[in-house]
Amino acid sequence: MEATTIQRYIHTTPRKLRLVADMIRQMTPTRALDVLRVTPKYAAKDLVKALQTVLANAKVAGMDLDNISFKKLEIDESMKMRRFRAGTRGRVKPFKRRMAHIRIVLSDGRKK
Repeated sequence: MEATTIQRYIHTTPRKLRLVADMIRQMTPTRALDVLRVTPKYAAKDLVKALQTVLANAKVAGMDLDNISFKKLEIDESMKMRRFRAGTRGRVKPFKRRMAHIRIVLSDGRKK
């Protein structure tokens, strides 16, 4: 059985989210939640919310929370907001604010 969640348009760059996601990818989801709560990275807050959502989905689906593991933990790039900052002599300094999508799939190894 599987439980899935997709969090879209997270206002944190994918690179920063991937640094935190790589840290928890091999853990069990309940242990990963405990580790993320004490991680000092700002991106950990977004992953905590997504992980809480998928654990709630798994509980509603009737999965055993002690025997589940990550099947997928993907951080994808979303759209970029194009912004600019005023430069000297009337020039424009463009930059992009990047966003991300988080997809988490949990599996307990059983067939549906």
